[in-house]
Amino acid sequence: MATIMPEGEAIRKAVKWISDKLLDDPNKSVQKLINEAVMRFDLSPKDTVFLTDFYSKGKKDVPE
Repeated sequence: MATIMPEGEAIRKAVKWISDKLLDDPNKSVQKLINEAVMRFDLSPKDTVFLTDFYSKGKKDVPE
């Protein structure tokens, strides 16, 4: 079975940080937050793809 969250403390911190920012302001650009998290937490390209996929899938699951 695939894991939902990849291993690594930095990616976990990035997901929490982005999620907290979105709770504070749901209208914030997710892509800008991802870009900032990549720099802030020194994430790899693989982590960047994970974050992009994670947050784009989340939007699809939310009814409009």
